Amino acid sequence: MIKKFVIHSLLSGLVIAGFTACNGDAKKAEKEEIHNAAKQTVPKEAEGLIGRWDITVEKEGKQVPSWLEVKLSGFNVLVGAFVADAGSSRPVSHIKLDKGNFSFEIPPQWEGGEGVFTIQGELVGEEIKGTITSNKGNVFNFTGVKAPYLVREGEVKWGEPIELFNGKDLTGWTLSNDNNQWIVKDGILINQKAGANLITDQKFEDFKLTAEFRYAEGGNSGIYLRGRYEVQIEDSPKDRHPGALYYGGVYGFLSPSEMATNGPNEWNTYEITLRGRMVTIVSNGKTIINNQEIPGITGGALDSKEGEPGPIYLQGDHTGVEFRKITITPAK
Repeated sequence: MIKKFVIHSLLSGLVIAGFTACNGDAKKAEKEEIHNAAKQTVPKEAEGLIGRWDITVEKEGKQVPSWLEVKLSGFNVLVGAFVADAGSSRPVSHIKLDKGNFSFEIPPQWEGGEGVFTIQGELVGEEIKGTITSNKGNVFNFTGVKAPYLVREGEVKWGEPIELFNGKDLTGWTLSNDNNQWIVKDGILINQKAGANLITDQKFEDFKLTAEFRYAEGGNSGIYLRGRYEVQIEDSPKDRHPGALYYGGVYGFLSPSEMATNGPNEWNTYEITLRGRMVTIVSNGKTIINNQEIPGITGGALDSKEGEPGPIYLQGDHTGVEFRKITITPAK
């Protein structure tokens, strides 16, 4: 009798366990379906804040650009990314929102030092405004507007090529400051050492750009598209994993598929097509970024007015670099 009772109990337990497991799997599947990102509901309080923001900061008597993206993670947590006037995009792990006021903290990057940067703001109509408190205690006011989508439709028609560098002098270019280290020698545009950046007088919207350049060992420079998006020129080791901070990357945002560099002291070529936010980069004949979206401005941008045409600018404030050809073909 005891044996029968034990066997009966064991069988009953197995049936119940099986039912529980099936029921658990069903509940798990139901939860997974609920967690589907396509079924997220944006909290009403966060509706106006979610998105990308082109920011202008009042800093030491100047207006400097910045950028913020706010995204929904899960049901009600806000996360994002932030770009200061220098450096690369930084992840924001949690953006707090309370009664229309938002705030978050980020650690220092190239600014150095201890502590954190604190960004506080509020949504005012269709804009944001607030303050940035640095890790050194400096407070700067900012305002921001929603970044444009820059969607292009239809086939593009290209105009006539324009030689931005004439092989003789700096005609058509403006220096960012008085510390000029740019010279022209034997038909080559040379930045001898860290100094002023070089900016075209003309501004462009959509275009194809070809640049032939050479950097030395340890070299670090870049080409800014519309004066806002840096394509990195850097002496990155060929055996390094590709990254958004290295050769061929759109600084802090887009990583190339491979290190398609000929290396230092050799001539390299970029063929860059920019249409709206979509960029394609071919380095030395290899497509390393193929029609990818640039989310926002990169550190060192001239401004954050993404909806406007902008110049081509060559970074001269890091190390020396040389160019022997810079040709742009604007879209009509």
